[in-house]
Amino acid sequence: MKKFTPSFAAICLALVLFAVQATVSGTARAASVAAPSFSGKTVDGKPFSSSSLKGKGYIVNFFATWCPPCRAEIPDMVEVQKKYEKKGFTFVGIAVNETLPKVQNFMKSSGITYPVLMATPELIRTFSGYAAGGISGIPTSFVVDSSGQLIGVVVGGRSQEAFEQMVNQALKPKAGK
Repeated sequence: MKKFTPSFAAICLALVLFAVQATVSGTARAASVAAPSFSGKTVDGKPFSSSSLKGKGYIVNFFATWCPPCRAEIPDMVEVQKKYEKKGFTFVGIAVNETLPKVQNFMKSSGITYPVLMATPELIRTFSGYAAGGISGIPTSFVVDSSGQLIGVVVGGRSQEAFEQMVNQALKPKAGK
């Protein structure tokens, strides 16, 4: 009987992880709940609170500069931000496992103009309860509508078109509100 080599085992593990990621990378659309309140300092040292987002649709995006899917979706997020910020929408980035200088340089080179905070254990705990299994991978995005309801959790990178669909949902007037 042949033994599994370490490289074969690594390939099998990678395929399993890819399959699992593919199955959980959709948008979770359960009944909406109030979005979590959060606060911190932006990477440029300014205080930030979710209370400043009242009446806006927004997406909180957990990302890292070293993450290929994160790096791939950032240019689309920058374009969506430009297109929808005057309509009452913003992204809020949360940089995970990063250093402040790397995030600042990445923001400058990527043209990011939306607020970005450094992840803290408190921020991760705040949002983990809203994602099945917690925040187990990046990018992970939390979609909040203009009435302050969390309307979706997205795991995995998305395209500009997908972000625009999420933003339109977040900005859509709610019946009876």
